[in-house]
Amino acid sequence: MAMTTAMILALVVLVAMILMIMFDVLPFGVPPLACCVLIVIFGSVFGDALPELEKPWDISYAFAGFTNNTVWMLAFFMVILAAIQKTQMINRVKDAMTKLVEIGGFKSYVALLIVVMLGASILGMGSTAFYVLIFSLVVTMPYNDKLPGSKLMLPLGIASNHPLIPINVALQYGVAVSILASAGLGESISMMQFAIVTFFLSAGFFVWSVIGYKFLPSHPVAEPTIENAAALSGDGVSAMEPWKEAVTIVSFVVAIVAMMFVDTLGQLSYIIPGVASIVMLLIKVLYFTEFRDNLFSPIILMTAGVIPVANCLADSGLSLMVGNGVASIIGVGVPPFVLLLIFTLLCSTFACFTGSQVGIAMIFAPLAIAVCQGLGYNPMAACVAVVLSAWAGHYMPIDGLPAMAYGMGKYTMAEFWKFTIPQYLVRLVFLCAGALIVFPM
Repeated sequence: MAMTTAMILALVVLVAMILMIMFDVLPFGVPPLACCVLIVIFGSVFGDALPELEKPWDISYAFAGFTNNTVWMLAFFMVILAAIQKTQMINRVKDAMTKLVEIGGFKSYVALLIVVMLGASILGMGSTAFYVLIFSLVVTMPYNDKLPGSKLMLPLGIASNHPLIPINVALQYGVAVSILASAGLGESISMMQFAIVTFFLSAGFFVWSVIGYKFLPSHPVAEPTIENAAALSGDGVSAMEPWKEAVTIVSFVVAIVAMMFVDTLGQLSYIIPGVASIVMLLIKVLYFTEFRDNLFSPIILMTAGVIPVANCLADSGLSLMVGNGVASIIGVGVPPFVLLLIFTLLCSTFACFTGSQVGIAMIFAPLAIAVCQGLGYNPMAACVAVVLSAWAGHYMPIDGLPAMAYGMGKYTMAEFWKFTIPQYLVRLVFLCAGALIVFPM
């Protein structure tokens, strides 16, 4: 199949976005917006040469992500997440961890993993505030031979990204749903199905962390800073009135439940998080600046901006052509598990090096879907596995979480890799297996 003008232009947009993300040309969240502008320019300049397109590349097309149901649901939910992090649940997690570290030993290590993973269940995958809190707690603990900080820093930091009970997977779920919609698939996935696959990923992390305990070194970690001490003492967390905290927790639960039943509630499900976020503003749990900054956070800008780029790839036929090409190279005999493992390895590696989980997932998931369609496989498993794999890197200390763990834990690269590389591979194996169990191909 020959490349058309639309395919070439879509490829230019894709490559431009990848390069801007990889080399930090623009601040996080801006590269997709720049590509949206580029789409409009291409549509205006080359419009007459794009007869194969059903929809013109105009402003409404290029910025369609900002009228996407899922994007607004996620944006409002980011506001609720900012509110829930002001509750005393954070302090309760810290108190429980402190007691376990004082006891020490392998059993306390396992219990700490469970405590942090339960915290991640509430705050969700990729919560920067949560893993910074965990690191701050570990460095302020006195050295204990029975459970030194070096055996906690790395596993507990990564545990903050793995919910034990995946009730809050709204961000990753929204990305997956957006990708499926951009690919033109009529089928959908429920948040319950997505949560089950997420549990497999977390189970893989937990299994290796239990095994990998003996591979972790025993030495003191970095000295606490003033900021760490403040985080431990709770100086950064304002005491909230009991009734406000109750309303915040109820709003959080209601929003989660609404998103879980999106297939049943329809439009109402998308807007309930918006109602809950307005409540947070009305009762003054959040100030307007906090509301605004979370509603239009870089992650939301990234999610909304990447949707039109994915649409360009699909509408121009480039995704289908690449998918069919890869399918023909791989051959019809490739097992679905191997196919998923290849794409999850690619996606997680690029996300690990760029630090852009949402952007990279939006790039690789449509390609994985196209390849599955070319091979006649159910693309749902590929979509979910590839999206989740974007948050499953951590084997290079170049992004926020692994970089902080590496530095604050005073690890050598050999010590770091001895734990993270096997963990990385084990997690992807569990992830791919879980995706295929939930969505047989």
